[in-house]
Amino acid sequence: MNKLYTELASSQNFFLIAGPCVIEEESIMFTVAETLKELCARKGIPFVFKSSYSKANRSSVNSFSGPGREEGLKILSKIKREFDVPVLTDVHECVEVASAAEVCDILQIPAFLSRQTELIRTAAVTGRIINIKKGQFMAPEDMKLAAEKASSTGNKQILLTERGTTFGYHNLVVDFRSFVTMHQFGYPVVYDVTHSLQRPSVGNYSGGNPEFALPMAKAAMATGMVKGLFIETHPEPHKAKSDSASMLPLAKMESLLESCLQVL
Repeated sequence: MNKLYTELASSQNFFLIAGPCVIEEESIMFTVAETLKELCARKGIPFVFKSSYSKANRSSVNSFSGPGREEGLKILSKIKREFDVPVLTDVHECVEVASAAEVCDILQIPAFLSRQTELIRTAAVTGRIINIKKGQFMAPEDMKLAAEKASSTGNKQILLTERGTTFGYHNLVVDFRSFVTMHQFGYPVVYDVTHSLQRPSVGNYSGGNPEFALPMAKAAMATGMVKGLFIETHPEPHKAKSDSASMLPLAKMESLLESCLQVL
């Protein structure tokens, strides 16, 4: 096991994976990384910076999907170097994996791709930590099979993330039993707070209800089965280029983390 995975899995508190949905201007990325690193250091919370160089599942062809792999990885590399923090990004196709693994400490399998055997195995072969997000269409027990696809390569550095289940056409719900089920597989369980509060594909863009982030995060931590929180955040969500309706304002992160620590 590498040092980062051990730190995350054995954290006395919980760990945090957080950052803007998609990579934007470097100044915004640096502001978020610096703020969250300082905040987590004060709270004793291991921190991983996340952002995507490409979002392959946009609602509309006109939606911003990111700067692309080459430019995005340059920015993530700068953040990793400047702020000495581990970084995470999504991979969507096997051809992306090698270059992403050169920069990123954690490779994330997006929810819509969580059944893609070769993508999971290709990512796992790199030896990087693999975060598999549970598809909105998957039962929690199905994640055991997804984890086995990664572990079959010999890489057992796996995180399993709950991000809500499709409920009707434009809504998601979180079944809190899923935390218990996935915890039994022996890997750290992560709760994706902000994505679970999305309103998928409402019109040309996804909506969201970030006002529920605090109670949902606290409730998840109260199960005793959640080791990490995944939160997309931005200094000014209404100006964000992706997931503006569901991201949490950066200024509200401290109160949310403090409230979750009080639950432990």
